[in-house]
Amino acid sequence: MSRSTIVFLAGCALVAVPFLGLPGAWITWIVVTIGVLLILVGYTLRRVQYLNTIDRGNGERGNDSFVESTAVSREDSPTP
Repeated sequence: MSRSTIVFLAGCALVAVPFLGLPGAWITWIVVTIGVLLILVGYTLRRVQYLNTIDRGNGERGNDSFVESTAVSREDSPTP
């Protein structure tokens, strides 16, 4: 079952819970459990999406925010 399907089914269950005729304490625990499930699945979906955006296609992950500074030797610098 994909994560998107889990989010959809948890949302459907969240809508249906108040109409099941269960005691109030049960409804509270079910809603909290579904909420935690949605938070965890939503986090993993966002994390996978983020990791896919920084994937370079060759197994490396990174972005262009880091540039290593190197020292320029006198031989490499232009002379006036």
